[in-house]
Amino acid sequence: MKIIISNSSDEPIYEQITTQIKNNIFSEQLNEGDALPSIRNLAIELRISVSTTKRAYEKLEMEGFINTVHGKGSYVAGQNKELLRERKMKIIEDKLTEAIEESKFIDLSLDDLKELLDILSENTK
Repeated sequence: MKIIISNSSDEPIYEQITTQIKNNIFSEQLNEGDALPSIRNLAIELRISVSTTKRAYEKLEMEGFINTVHGKGSYVAGQNKELLRERKMKIIEDKLTEAIEESKFIDLSLDDLKELLDILSENTK
């Protein structure tokens, strides 16, 4: 599992970690029962504080993405694929709503916005 931290991001480091681990679970690069690096080892690898990685793992556990067994480590929890899909859909809906709201500030039409989405979609294939 590779996690990349951006110091120039507005997103807090613990959120960057949780987002990337969630994305690895969504994309099935991490599967149920897979062990995550220890909090200490991940902190060393990323050159960040242990408290930051601990916070990320606590958030992931609270949201049901991982289970932590005291003294043994943290593991990917069993996931309801439909629930995961719904969570991801909600994130996409929120971002699209934000894009629509932002487009209104520059009088970008819905057709122009759709065209932009088509162009971006083609560029990510």
